Amino acid sequence: MSEAETPQDEDASEPATRRARRRYALDGQAGFLLRRAQQRHLSIFAAHMAEGLTAQQFAALAKLAETGPTSQNALGRQTAMDNSTINGVVKRLHQRGLVQKFPAPEDNRLHMLSLTEEGQRVHDRVLPLAIEITRMTLAPLSRGEQQTLLRLLRKIA
Repeated sequence: MSEAETPQDEDASEPATRRARRRYALDGQAGFLLRRAQQRHLSIFAAHMAEGLTAQQFAALAKLAETGPTSQNALGRQTAMDNSTINGVVKRLHQRGLVQKFPAPEDNRLHMLSLTEEGQRVHDRVLPLAIEITRMTLAPLSRGEQQTLLRLLRKIA
């Protein structure tokens, strides 16, 4: 122990640590509240989405409908899914005939994805449900609060 590190210094820092522990309440922390909000949204989503789609499957369909053909890697980035997750999502959508895979014209090693006709029909059928799910998720907030929340979430995302 150096001269600067005396037992008195340790004792002096201990009350500050104890005070910090007392002030820390899990249910007031950003990560906890974000997780609770997500759990609420996913519960609403599961109760109201049709076609047996998960939130991640719908996100992939919606992004493909929005952007058109894209690579699987780009789709993963655009939907905030890691490689293994987007692989599983695409596999299930492909098995259901909602997404088609094809090689990129400029690089046969790159897998491109697009909606099939059935995938577009499913997307079009469930889009009103997704809009309603968002409305229900945000329902406890006023319109102004909703806009503020979405703006702040975009800022921290």
